[in-house]
Amino acid sequence: MQKMIYQQMLRKKGQVYFGMPANSLSVAVVCSSNMNRSMEAHAFLSKKGFRVKSFGTGDKVKLPGMAADRPNVYDFSCTYDEIYQDLQNKDKSFYTQNGLLHMLDRNRRIKTRPERFQCSTEKFDVVVTCEERVYDQVVEYFESRTPVDSATVHVINIDIQDNHEEATIGAFIICELITMVST
Repeated sequence: MQKMIYQQMLRKKGQVYFGMPANSLSVAVVCSSNMNRSMEAHAFLSKKGFRVKSFGTGDKVKLPGMAADRPNVYDFSCTYDEIYQDLQNKDKSFYTQNGLLHMLDRNRRIKTRPERFQCSTEKFDVVVTCEERVYDQVVEYFESRTPVDSATVHVINIDIQDNHEEATIGAFIICELITMVST
């Protein structure tokens, strides 16, 4: 699925604004909780020199719990460190084994807390979403707010499954896409 959407976007290259230097292109990567997919891409794009921010669109931050029907739920105001400490206190072995503590450790080295896209007032040249539902929420947000200027923003969706391996692959695909957009 990722490849198909990515190829469709590449075929549309002539219709999309391209040619901005990497250091001046402003990029947002958005998933549901600003934990896995958007943060993996945030870390990767940052290392490549892009100006990037990451966000979530959900009402709450949700992480897998010890049972499938009992997720860990946090407000966006919680820091990554607070979430890390909470999961470590609940069951360090379990959350180390499933990779959540490692993911949160990466996140807290990048920024303090998850951020909600709908609360941001920043302007971006490109917004990359990591699933169709998130894409719909971002587009709905842009359509509902009062425009302050006539700046163009390109919203691109790349469907990425929400697991560690797919988040890493997705970060490479997003980086390749943004590299093409900026050249």
